[in-house]
Amino acid sequence: MESKDTTLKWLSVVPALAMIFILIPAPCSTFTLNCSEPSQPALLDALGPVFSLNALRPVVNISTVTNISMAFILYGILGVDEKSQLLETYLWLNFWWYNQFVSWDPSQCGTNKISLPGKKFWLPDIVINEFMDENTAPSVPYLYVYSDGKILYALPAKVVSSCNLDIYTFPFDIQNCTLTFNSYLHVVRDIQIFQSKSSELITQQSKRVMTTMGEWELLEITSNKLTYKTANGDGIDELAFHIRVRRRATLYVVNLLIPSCFLITVDMFSFLLPPQSVDRSSFKMTLILGYTVFLLIMNDLLPITGNTIPLINVFFSICLALMVASLLETILITNLLCASKDFSPMPHWVRVFVLQILGCLMCLQSKPKGSEIDMGQRSASKSTAVKVFPEERGPVVEDKTLQELRNLGRDLQALRLHVEQQDGGSKSSEEWIQRRLPKVKPSKLLFIFISLLLHARCDSFLQNCSKPDTPSLLEALQPVFRLKSIRPVMNWSIPTNVSIGFTVFGILGVDEKAQILTTFIWQSLVWKNELVSWDPEQCGASWITLPRKLLWVPDVVINEFMDKNNAPFTPYCYLHSDGTVLDGHPVRVVSSCRLDIYIFPFDVQNCSFSFNSYLHRISSMQIDHPLSTEEIFEQSKQVMTTMGEWELVGVGVQKFVFPAADGEDYEELRFYIRVRRRATLYVVNLLIPSCFLITVDMFSFLLPPQSVDRSSFKMTLILGYTVFLLIMNDLLPVTGDTIPLINVFLSLCLVMMVASLLETIVITNLLRGSAHYPPVPCWIRVLVLHILGRLVRFPPKPRDPQDSTVIRNPAAQAEMKVSSLVEEDRGAPELKELRRLSRDLQALRLELEQQSSEEWIQVGLIIDRLLFGLYIVFISVSFVTIIIIWVWSHNMA
Repeated sequence: MESKDTTLKWLSVVPALAMIFILIPAPCSTFTLNCSEPSQPALLDALGPVFSLNALRPVVNISTVTNISMAFILYGILGVDEKSQLLETYLWLNFWWYNQFVSWDPSQCGTNKISLPGKKFWLPDIVINEFMDENTAPSVPYLYVYSDGKILYALPAKVVSSCNLDIYTFPFDIQNCTLTFNSYLHVVRDIQIFQSKSSELITQQSKRVMTTMGEWELLEITSNKLTYKTANGDGIDELAFHIRVRRRATLYVVNLLIPSCFLITVDMFSFLLPPQSVDRSSFKMTLILGYTVFLLIMNDLLPITGNTIPLINVFFSICLALMVASLLETILITNLLCASKDFSPMPHWVRVFVLQILGCLMCLQSKPKGSEIDMGQRSASKSTAVKVFPEERGPVVEDKTLQELRNLGRDLQALRLHVEQQDGGSKSSEEWIQRRLPKVKPSKLLFIFISLLLHARCDSFLQNCSKPDTPSLLEALQPVFRLKSIRPVMNWSIPTNVSIGFTVFGILGVDEKAQILTTFIWQSLVWKNELVSWDPEQCGASWITLPRKLLWVPDVVINEFMDKNNAPFTPYCYLHSDGTVLDGHPVRVVSSCRLDIYIFPFDVQNCSFSFNSYLHRISSMQIDHPLSTEEIFEQSKQVMTTMGEWELVGVGVQKFVFPAADGEDYEELRFYIRVRRRATLYVVNLLIPSCFLITVDMFSFLLPPQSVDRSSFKMTLILGYTVFLLIMNDLLPVTGDTIPLINVFLSLCLVMMVASLLETIVITNLLRGSAHYPPVPCWIRVLVLHILGRLVRFPPKPRDPQDSTVIRNPAAQAEMKVSSLVEEDRGAPELKELRRLSRDLQALRLELEQQSSEEWIQVGLIIDRLLFGLYIVFISVSFVTIIIIWVWSHNMA
């Protein structure tokens, strides 16, 4: 056994000795390479020992800082996703740094630079903090190596980065997005990053080479450098570039704003339509439905964010509100014009406020009362003229003629008064009609911590370094690298303790139909490698960064993970002298989540991240979390860059022990992520239009069915609401557990609209065809006229038997009036003609005086008022319920 150990140690020392003989230290602490001849193959052979050091940061002394100079050119702005709060750009990245292991004489090796595969050298783990997806740009495998050790690494990058978008002035908005470059793992004492070009030069070069001339225009690029402090006091060097882009708003103005202005202008000019002769309400209803469909189609084009409501949404909502208000005003005006003769006299305060104050304000003078006096005088004179007839006397034949003329005059007077009542109405009707008013125009890495820094066991491996530099330390760690396949413990009965921490950097979205939550987190794992231990003084460093692939890594997974990790790859981890390993990397988590959307869009979701070892049991691996949930939540709120539809409201944690299939137990650390939907825009774009439509349908009960085709109005409304539901179907969530309340609300709205349409059809049928119906059955008379009538404050009208007889048999009454005259002087042709004319006029008079107070009509009017009351109750309860659920969800979060 001792011979094998001696052989193993000797084999591990041979490469180090060979490297010492080849790499002669230069005065500037670099290694000078010697080429056998001035050719590229000879230079490649001389670089062979350097390739074996690609796992190390290229410094001889671990305390030496590696300076990274960088610049980029913005080659294209591919788009902005306002709903997900993402900016998509295409960059040309350039990085420069010095490799202290490389130096050669250009005259001896025949060249001052050479291009080699990048995987043969150490590459800095420079990432963009806001990067939310993998780099899908073409890969570039090569880099340039210069004779003085300078490295030039250039590569393209398709960057999908988070950006806190301010869309208050959409589509005239200017966005300021940030790209923060820094080392994901190395602190400021290891890597510092600098800007190699000025921001003005980067802006000029980007504008000159940019090929995309789409929706967004580049304005300027600025930069600033800062040092981000971590929880343990170390700093991370960051270089932040601020990219200001402006949206080209021309197409939005042409396709969105101008059509909306056209529609609201048409609605304004519709006030010029005379409501007495034109069905203005149907015109306005069609216009509102068209505008609602326009808003629904435009809903996919408008941004969704939780910070503020864009002004364009406010503008569209105000336009819709003005259209609905004008429609309700038209319904009221139509009701006043057609039914105000049955109204009670106008109250005094209404007459003063509307006719005198608002009338003068709108330059609409009230009608003078002189016309009423003239009408009374004309009526009195005509009645006097009628009374003169009985006082006249003459011959017998003339008396008969005058008597017939008197009857004819009375019929004509009654007919004239009835027609005047229908056309002109009473003084109360005129005052109510005058009440019309013209409408007014419408940091990252906050979770790096020092934990589980346990002292190495006495039986652990102790690495001995031949020199206090990083190559010697790397050589001493070679035996550990060969044991990366096994769990790093000296005794198999000792479990490995893994500490798990993460920070939620962004909530990218929730797919309700697929029940998936997409987030971006910074995950960190800390564990102890018992096979590692060295003396910091002997090896010259207390820590070292190494590629993750050289060490054993715990198989910690997220059980809900449903896709691959598309986050940028970070290859390095920290290894400390006592064996503590810190492995941090970003993760784009596409996880399953059981979504409860019963109170959508006021829902609060509770999704879980279950961390556990996929294979190891509790006897081999134990997991815990060093940070409290309050610290995780606060750190996540500080660094979160996405402010879209969802808001992080809480983080919880719970630890479980479950039995495995083989009879052993395993540990699971379950974090609960509570997110709340920002419901403001759903209320503005979905609930308010629906409430407007149902309110319009409620006010349509004020349209008099005798003179307005209310059924066509309601049918148009139902058709538009059906289209509204079909378009909105893609916006609503789909789940098999429960039906969301918003679906129930929209279905009830449709049921109420259909019921009101059927009731309107019944009312129209009763008004137009009830004269041929049999008498109302007794049970309907009792239930509807007496019970429901009193419930809706519509008592039945008393029946007049004489009027009923007249209505049923008008010819008999006409015959009675002229029966005495028929017996007299049947031969006079003048009297025969007058009698026939009198009978026709009497029949016409009786037909015009026929009242609409029949029992069937009363039944229809009571049902109409009952459904109107149900509408008021439904809308009131719906409004109160929406407000209560909104407040409750906010307080619960």
